[in-house]
Amino acid sequence: MRTAAARLLLPTVLALSFAGLAAGAFLPSVPLLMASFAVGLTADIALHRWQRSVASSLGKLHATVTVRQVVRDLLMVAGLLRLEEQDYETRYLALVCGLLVFYGLHFACQALAIVVRRTRTLPVLTRNVDASALRLSAAPPALVMQRAGQRLLLFAVPSAAGLLAAAATGMARIAAVGIALSTVLAAVAVVMLLVRLLPSRRPATSEETLEWFESWLADYQPTVGMYFSGGTSSAYQANMWLEPLARLDGRPLIVLRERFMVKRIASTDIPIVCLPKVADLMRLEQSTLKMLIHPSNSGKTSQVLRIPTIKHAFVNHGESDKLSSCNPYAKAYDEVWVAGPAARERYALANVGVDDRDVVEIGRPQLHAIEPYAGAPKGEYTTVLYAPTWEGWDGNPGNTSVVEAGENIVRALLADPKVRLLYKPHPLTGSVDPRAGAANTRIQDMIRAASTARAAQHAQERPAPTAAADLAARTAELGRLTSSSYRTGADDAERMLLQSAPEPGRADAVAAATAAWEAAYWASFPVWQHQIVVGAGPTVYACFNVADLLISDVSSVISDYLASEKPYAVANTSGLPEREFRETFPTVRAGAVLTPDASGVPALLESVRHPEKDVYAADRTELKLHLLGPSDPPSVVRFNNASRALCAKAEEHRAAMAVRTLPVIPSQRDNEAALDNSDPDPVKG
Repeated sequence: MRTAAARLLLPTVLALSFAGLAAGAFLPSVPLLMASFAVGLTADIALHRWQRSVASSLGKLHATVTVRQVVRDLLMVAGLLRLEEQDYETRYLALVCGLLVFYGLHFACQALAIVVRRTRTLPVLTRNVDASALRLSAAPPALVMQRAGQRLLLFAVPSAAGLLAAAATGMARIAAVGIALSTVLAAVAVVMLLVRLLPSRRPATSEETLEWFESWLADYQPTVGMYFSGGTSSAYQANMWLEPLARLDGRPLIVLRERFMVKRIASTDIPIVCLPKVADLMRLEQSTLKMLIHPSNSGKTSQVLRIPTIKHAFVNHGESDKLSSCNPYAKAYDEVWVAGPAARERYALANVGVDDRDVVEIGRPQLHAIEPYAGAPKGEYTTVLYAPTWEGWDGNPGNTSVVEAGENIVRALLADPKVRLLYKPHPLTGSVDPRAGAANTRIQDMIRAASTARAAQHAQERPAPTAAADLAARTAELGRLTSSSYRTGADDAERMLLQSAPEPGRADAVAAATAAWEAAYWASFPVWQHQIVVGAGPTVYACFNVADLLISDVSSVISDYLASEKPYAVANTSGLPEREFRETFPTVRAGAVLTPDASGVPALLESVRHPEKDVYAADRTELKLHLLGPSDPPSVVRFNNASRALCAKAEEHRAAMAVRTLPVIPSQRDNEAALDNSDPDPVKG
C-alpha cells in the first residue's frame, strides 16, 4: 500500500499544480501562480527522473510532457496578462512569440533526433570485432538524442525562472531574457543534430555495413558458434555457455537477434554479431560457419534453422524432470546434446519425435569448477542454499515452492541458530504468477529481519575493515573489465565503436577477476550472516561451493548441484504422495523430500551435520552418473568431440550439395556418340 501511495504522490502533486495555476491565473494571484508553476515543474522533472513508467502512462493518456509544459506556460502567461490592466499586448506578445519559437525548435529537435537515429541504426551490431572501417563516431548526448521529455523540462527552466521573476516584479523584460535563453539551448541542440547529418559525419550506410560484414566473415572464417534469442531477463541462459564455447576447437562466433542483448552477454573474447533482420541473418549461409549450439527455444529460432549449410545442436540451459526439458520443438534440430543417460531416457519416454540416434551425451561442461563433497560442515554454522525455481508458464503448483512452501522453509531454517541461509530466487520469479512475486518479497523481508536480529546478537563482532576494502577494490576491477564498453544511452554505432577488437587475454583476466571478486564477496560477510543473492553475481555455481545443503524444486539446479554430491532436498508442492513424487521425478530419488509445511527441516539439518545419518550418499553418487554421465573423459572433452563430429557432418553435407549443383559437362565419348548419331553433312550428302 505504501508503495502504491508513493507512486501516486508525484502525479497527484502535478495535477494539483495545474489546478493551482488555473486558479492563480483566474483570480489573479501572484503567490499562487508562482508556487503552482514552480511545484509543477519540479514534480515533472522528478517524475522523469524517478518514475519514468508513470510518465509513460501519462503519455498514453495524451497528457505528454510537451502538452503539460505548454499548458503550464500558457496558464502562466494568461495569469501575467490578467495582472495587467492595459498595454498588455505590447508587453507580453513578444513573450508568447518567444515561447512559440522555443516549442518550434523543440519539435524540430525531436524530428531531427529521429532522422539521426535512423542513420545510425545499423543492420549489424557487433562486439569484439574491429569495426573501424565503418567510420563510426560517438553518438550525440542522450539528452539530445533520446530523452525528449527531460530535454524539454530542463531547457524550459530558464523560461520558467523568467516568468516567475516577471510575476514577482512585473518586469516582462526578465521573462523575455529567460525565454530567449531557453530558445538558445533548443537551437544549440538542433545545430548539434544537423551537424550529424552532414555527409562527412554520417556513418556507413546499410549497404556499406553489410558489405563490410560479409568481408569480415570471409576474413575471420568462423566454424562453431552459439545462436541466442530471448527476453531481457534470459541472458543467463546464453552466458552459462560462454566458457565452454570459447574452449571449442575452431573459430567461435555468437549470433544474436535482439539489439538489447548485445550488452547483456557477459564479458568474453568471442566475436558477437547481432542480426535483427531475417534477410541479413541469411548471409550466414555463405559463410564458413558449420554448426551452432542453441541454449533455448524461441520464436526466432526457426529462422536460423532454414540455413541448410549449418548444423544445429540443442544444448538447453539446464535439464530437469519437468516436461519443458523434453520439448517437442527439439526435433527441429539436427542433434540434441544432453548431459547423461537420464535425459536420453526422458526423451524416449516423452515420445516427442526426437530420434535416439540424434541424442548425444556431453555432460555439463560448465560444472568443472564445482568443488566435491568434503563431509560435514567444517565451521560452526551450516550454510543452506535455498534456490527455488520460478512458477513456469503452465500454472502447475509443483513448479515452484515459493508460493506454498517458501515461507515455511525459510522460517524453519531461520529458527535454527546454527544455520546461515543463502536465498537465491530464480530471476523470473513472479513474472507469471503475482503470488510468487509477493511470496518472494515476504521471504526476503523475513531474511532481512533475521539478519538484523542476528547482527544485534553479534554486536561486539566487527568485520575486518580490510575485507570491505578488498571487496570494493575487486568490484571496481571487475567493473572496469566488464562494463567499460558501454555508456548509458549509447546507440548502435557507438556500441560498435566502443566494442572494437578484443583485448588479448581479456577473457582470462575477467575470469581471474571474477574468481577474486567471489572470494572477496564471501569473505566480506560474517560467517553467521544470512544472504539474499540476486543479480548476476555471485553465480549459483559459486553458491554451490559455499553451501553444505541445497533446498530446491524439481529443476536443473538439482542436476547441476549433484556434480558436488552434497546433500540436497526437494520441496514437494505437486500434491503427489512422496512415493509417487519420487517415481515421477527421478532427480528426487537421491535427496530428502520436504512437505509444504517444512516439518522435515530439523531432521534434514541433523543428517547434514552428522554424515553417518545421511542415507542418500550412495544414491547421490549413482544418480550423478545417471544425470551427468561419466567423468572420464571429462565433459569439456566430450563437448568438444561432439562439436567436431557435427562440424564433420556439416562438411559432408556441403560436399554433397556441391556435387548435386555442379553443371553437367559432356565427356569426350559422349561427344563422339553425339556426332555419330547426328544428321549427315549436307555438303557430303
